This record gives sequence, C-alpha cells and structure tokens, in this order.
Amino acid sequence: MRTPPRAANRVNAAAGAVTTLALAAGAWLLASGAEGHPPPQPSAAQARVDRRHSEPPAAAPLPASPPDRIRIPSIGVDAPLMGLGLTRAGSLDVPPPGKKNLAGWYEAGTKPGETGTAVVAGHVDNARGPSVFYALGSVERGRTIEVRRRDGSVAVFTVDAVEVYDAKRFPDAKVYGAARRPELRVITCGGPYTRGTGYQGNVVVFAHLTGSR
Repeated sequence: MRTPPRAANRVNAAAGAVTTLALAAGAWLLASGAEGHPPPQPSAAQARVDRRHSEPPAAAPLPASPPDRIRIPSIGVDAPLMGLGLTRAGSLDVPPPGKKNLAGWYEAGTKPGETGTAVVAGHVDNARGPSVFYALGSVERGRTIEVRRRDGSVAVFTVDAVEVYDAKRFPDAKVYGAARRPELRVITCGGPYTRGTGYQGNVVVFAHLTGSR
C-alpha cells in the first residue's frame, strides 16, 4: 500500500511504498484451498462518476478529534481503530496481522471528520482467514461509513466510489491528495492474486462527510 504524507492537508507525495503484501500475503488462500476464490473486487459500476469536476454536497467539518472505531454496516464491519505511523523506510505502518478485527488510521494526517483526506487501512486476510476489510471490495456507492470519535461524536461518510488499482500504477495524488472538504479513504489489498506475489493491488473506498451525531 502506498504511503500518505506527513502533513495533514498537503498533497500526499509518497515518502515510500509498501507492497500489497503488507496488508495480506494471501497465505490463507493457499492453505485453505480458496486460492481460486479471492476477496470480492469492486465492479466498474462502483468507479468514480465523472461529475465534470463538481463534488456532491458535504456536511460542515467537525472539530478535530481522534477516531476510535469504524463501522461499515453494509459489509458487517465494526472494528476498533489504532493509530498508524511510518516505518523507518518512510512507508505507512500496518495493524498487527494477527488481530483480524482491527484497522488503523494515519494519525499524523487528517482526523476523520475534519477538513482534508483522512486515511484508514486494514488487512484483507491473514494466515488463519478473512480479516477486517475482506469484503471491502463489495461496498457500493451511496453506502455509509461511520467513524466514532474520541469526543463522543460519530462522523458519517457517504461512499462516492470504490476502485481497485495495480500497485505499480497506484494514483497517489488521487487517493491521498489534499481535499477542501472532509473526506475519507479506506484501503486494503486487492486486485489479481498470484501464489508468487500475493495481491497485486489495492482496493480504495472514496467517501465524504455527510453528517454527524
């Protein structure tokens, strides 16, 4: 997976790159005989719609507050969030693979709900089976993502698009670029899977803030 920026609201010029193996090597697919049945991938119908550079309305930004939990009701995700930093190589660190229902957020960047692009990442699987974002590729446009924040509020995001990118042609600016409104990216491994390389890309969900409670 590619790396977001050190600064919260600058274009995310990648400081380095994490291979797609960082968020899951597909060992479970091999061990279970499920190699021919990889996680769901987004269809072309879920790709970003060309709105001629216009954006759907967004809710007003929320005060900055760290996130504690993410919910994606349409795929049954309800998971705690841990803070993620950068590795010594300058790439985004990842949650411990052994904790299958755990995701992370890039804590040096934008907090979900405030203006900018917040980043959440999690594993698609581990050696024992599916992990927190195994079904991320099946999320559809218009579905909601909820982020519970430490101040007690819940930031509600609406999905704009779900896309899959080859790791070698990952669009850093499109995924991690600075936003003028509160936006969210949720990322896991995806794309073609091979025994030798594991997953060869990333699934990315694009969403924007549409409410809070």
